[in-house]
Amino acid sequence: MFSKYFTIISYNCTFANHITNTIPNMNIPAKYNSIAVEKKWYEYWMKHNYFHSEPDEREAYTIVIPPPNVTGVLHMGHMLNNTIQDVLIRRARLKGFNACWVPGTDHASIATEAKVVAKLKEDGINKADLTRDEFLKHAWKWTDEHGGIILEQLKRLGASCDWERTKFTMDDDLSASVTKVFIDLYEKGLIYRGYRMVNWDPVAKTTLSDEEVIFEEKQGNLYYVNYKIEGSDEVLTIATTRPETILGDTAICINPNDKRFTHLKGKKVIVPIANRVIPIIEDDYVDIEFGTGCLKVTPAHDQNDKILGEKHQLEVIDIFNDDATLNSFGLHYQGKDRFVVRKEITKELENLGCLVKIEQHLHKVGTSERTKAVIEPKISAQWFLKMETIVKPALKAVLEDEEIKLFPKHYNSTYKYWLENIRDWNISRQLWWGHQIPAYFYGDGVNDFVVANSVEEALEKAQTIVASSAVEKSLTINDLKQDEDALDTWFSSWLWPISVFDGINNPDNEEINYYYPTNDIVTGPDIIFFWIARMIFAGYEFRQEKPFSNVYFTGIVRDKQRRKMSKSLGNSPDPIELIEKYGADGVRVGMLLCAAAGNDLLFDEDLCQQGKNFSNKIWNAFRLVKGWEVSSEIEQPQSSKIAIEWYQSKFNEALKEIDTSFEQYRISEALMTIYKLIWDDFSSWFLEMVKPAYQQPIDAETYKSVILFFENNIKILHPYMPFITEDIWQYISNRTPEEALIIAEYPKNGEVDISLLKEFAVATEVISGIRTIRKEKNIAFKDKIDFSVLSTNKSPLKFDSVIEKLGNTTSINYVNGKVNDALSFRVKSNEYFIPFDEEIDVEAEKEKLEQELKYTQGFLNAVQKKLSNERFVNNAPEQVITNERKKEADALAKIETLKVSLQSLK
Repeated sequence: MFSKYFTIISYNCTFANHITNTIPNMNIPAKYNSIAVEKKWYEYWMKHNYFHSEPDEREAYTIVIPPPNVTGVLHMGHMLNNTIQDVLIRRARLKGFNACWVPGTDHASIATEAKVVAKLKEDGINKADLTRDEFLKHAWKWTDEHGGIILEQLKRLGASCDWERTKFTMDDDLSASVTKVFIDLYEKGLIYRGYRMVNWDPVAKTTLSDEEVIFEEKQGNLYYVNYKIEGSDEVLTIATTRPETILGDTAICINPNDKRFTHLKGKKVIVPIANRVIPIIEDDYVDIEFGTGCLKVTPAHDQNDKILGEKHQLEVIDIFNDDATLNSFGLHYQGKDRFVVRKEITKELENLGCLVKIEQHLHKVGTSERTKAVIEPKISAQWFLKMETIVKPALKAVLEDEEIKLFPKHYNSTYKYWLENIRDWNISRQLWWGHQIPAYFYGDGVNDFVVANSVEEALEKAQTIVASSAVEKSLTINDLKQDEDALDTWFSSWLWPISVFDGINNPDNEEINYYYPTNDIVTGPDIIFFWIARMIFAGYEFRQEKPFSNVYFTGIVRDKQRRKMSKSLGNSPDPIELIEKYGADGVRVGMLLCAAAGNDLLFDEDLCQQGKNFSNKIWNAFRLVKGWEVSSEIEQPQSSKIAIEWYQSKFNEALKEIDTSFEQYRISEALMTIYKLIWDDFSSWFLEMVKPAYQQPIDAETYKSVILFFENNIKILHPYMPFITEDIWQYISNRTPEEALIIAEYPKNGEVDISLLKEFAVATEVISGIRTIRKEKNIAFKDKIDFSVLSTNKSPLKFDSVIEKLGNTTSINYVNGKVNDALSFRVKSNEYFIPFDEEIDVEAEKEKLEQELKYTQGFLNAVQKKLSNERFVNNAPEQVITNERKKEADALAKIETLKVSLQSLK
C-alpha cells in the first residue's frame, strides 16, 4: 500500500558557483556514502558520550534491552526489536528526557552449555569426565571468546545504548541478586523442593518449565495390546501411543461404571514381555469412549498416571535413563533409544501374538523450545516457586488498574489466560553453567539441607539445626555439599529491570530510585510468559511497584512465504550484509515501514532498497537546496510566502499525528507520516513552490525558512534514520558538540490551519489538471499559457500565485461564463479553461464529461447510502459524519457543473 511513495524522483539540480550565505563552505559528496557516514558519526557520538546517562534534575526515560544470548549473533528479529528501541530512546533524548538504554547479555544456560559440551566433544573431552570447576573454566573461556559479538553488531545498526552500563546476567552483582532473591523467597515459604513430574529434555538433560515446552500436533499411532488376565485364558485389550512404556506399567485401570468390565474387578493381569503381575484398579478418570475403555497406568512416565498412582498407592517404575535410553528396567532393551525400542517392541508384541492392531492417531506432542527434543515426563526432585499469590498483583496491574499497558491490547487476554492457569514454576535445571542453587546438604535425609548465601553461613545454619536435634553430630564445611543444579536462566532475567541498577542488593540506591520503574519494554510475544509476566511478578514482589509502564510486542519476522526465518531454511539474510548493501538507515526504515505492532513482518529485501531510496531522496533534496544562490536584495514572492505558511501548518499537522501514533505505539505509522511529509509535501510540493527560476537566486527570507524546515524535518526523522540526518545537520551549519543533532531540541507543536490545508488540496488538483492538459496536448512547460476559472468566488484565492508558478500561467482570470475554444477540467464546483487553437473534438469532450459524471454520481450514491444508514450515523464519530456530508455537498456541486458543461456542448 506504500508503493506510490517508493518512486524515485530525480531533481535537475543546477549548482551555482556562488556559495550561499547560510550553509558553510563544505564539499558535499554527489552521492551519499552510508558506510563512511555511519562509521564517522557513530565514532563521534561515542567520543562525546551522548549515549551515557547519569541521574540529574531531568525526568528519566529508561529502557532495558531484552538481553540476547551472550554467544548469539544478530538476526532479523534482533534488528527489528532493537531498531524500535533505538527509535524510542533517540526520540526521548530529543524531547529533553534523560534517556538511558541499558544493554547487556544473558548467560543462556541451556544454549551455552550445549555449545560448550559440543566444543569439548570436538576436542575429545567428555563433560562427564570433568569436575564442575573444570567445566566452568571451559564455559567461561568460550563465553570470553564468543561473547559480546552481538552487542558490537548492534552498534552497526546505530543502537544508542549506554555501553558503559553493559551488564551480563552472570556478573558478580547480578549473581548476588539472584542468590539473595532465592534465599528471600525460600524464607518466605515460596520456594520449596519436592518430587514432581517434570518436563525432561533428554538432549539437554535438564528439566524445563511448562513455558519452555512447545506442543505440536503430530501424526502418531495407537497400538492395541492384549494383556492376559492372571489365572485365565481371557485377555484385556488396552490402547497406547507409547508401547515402549509397557515395561513400566504398574496397573490397568477401568471405569467402575463400565459394565463391560464389571467381572474384572479385583483381578490382575500379566504385563506382556516383562511378565509382571499388576492389579486392575477402578477410577472415574478413565474415559469409557476412548480406545478400549481400559487404561494402562505408568506412574513414572505420565502426569495423569502419576496422580492415579499416588491415589491408589501404585509402584513407580522409571524405565528411562536421562538421555531417554532404557535402563535395566527395560530388560533386553537396556541402552537403546526410546524410539528405537518403540519399533522393536512393537515387532516383539506382534510375534508374541499380543498386538491386536495399529491405528493412525493425531495427537499433541511436547517438544523442547530450545533443543526440539520430544519431552519425556519424569519424576524428579526439583526446586519450585509457588505462583498462587505472586501472580495476583501482576494480574491486577495489567487487567484492572492498567498500570502496565500491553500493545497491542489483544495480548491482555493471552496474559490473563496464562496467569489464571499458572502452575508452580520449576526453577531448577540439571546444568552447570548458570547460577548454582544456594542450597547445602548436610545429611542423607530428603530435608537435610539449608539455604544460605555462602558455605560458611550454611555451616552455621546446619550446626544450629543439628544441635537442636536428638542426633549428636559435629559438622564441618567438608560435610556440606552444595546442590549441583543451576537455576533456570529466566530466574535471573526476571530481575533484569531491577538488578541492572543494583536494586536487589542496594534497594535504596540513587540509580534504582531515579531510573526505576523503567518506561518501555520492547520484545516479541513469544516470551510474554518466559520474561514479561515474570518481570512484573518480580517488580511487585521485590519493589512493590511495576517494572515498566508499557510493553510493545513486535511481530515475528517472516519471509514472503510467511515462513519463520531460520538458518535451516536458508531464508534469513545476514543483517550486517544488509547494512553494508543498503545502509543502516535504509535497513531500519525498510523494516519499520511494514512492522505494525504485534503483526508479523513479511520481510522482503526490496524494503531495504526502498529505505535506501529514501536516503537518496533526502540527500538529493539537500543538494538541491545547497545549490541555490541566495540573495538578500530580492523581494520574497507571494508564492513563497503562502508556501511557507502552508508547509508550517502541514508540518504541525504531521507532528500531531506522529505524537498520537507514538502514544498508541504505532511506530510504523509515525514513520509513514514522516515519510510522506518529507517525500510528498516537502520534496515534491514545497521545494517546487519555492524553487528559484533557472540560474536565478532565491530570496534570503524564503531560504531561511527552507533551512528551518529542513532542520525540523531531520529532527523528527532522526530517531528512524540517525546517520544521514546527523550528517545533513552538520553540513547545514558548523556545529559544536553541544549542538549535535542527537541532543537537539525536538520541534514544538504549533497551530494547524485546517482551511489552509484544504485550500491547498484543491490547488494541487488544479495544478494536476493543468499538467494533464499540457501532457495530453503536448504543450511544453516552458510555454506560458492563459488560464481562466469559472467560479462563484470571484476574488483571488491564497494559492493562485502557486498555481501560476507551478502551472506556468500568465495569470488567473476569473470569468462569468464558459470560455470558447478552450480545453476545460473541473475541480469541486469550479471549471477551469485553457485556450487551445486547435479544433476541439466535441464528441471526445462529451464522452470524457459523461464518464466523469457517471463516476461522480456513483461516488455520491455511495456516500448517500452511508449517510442513510442509521447505525452508521448513530455510531460514527461526529467528525466522520461531517466529512461525509462535505463529500456529499462537493459531489452535488460537481455534478451540477458537469451537467452545465455537457449542456453547453449540445
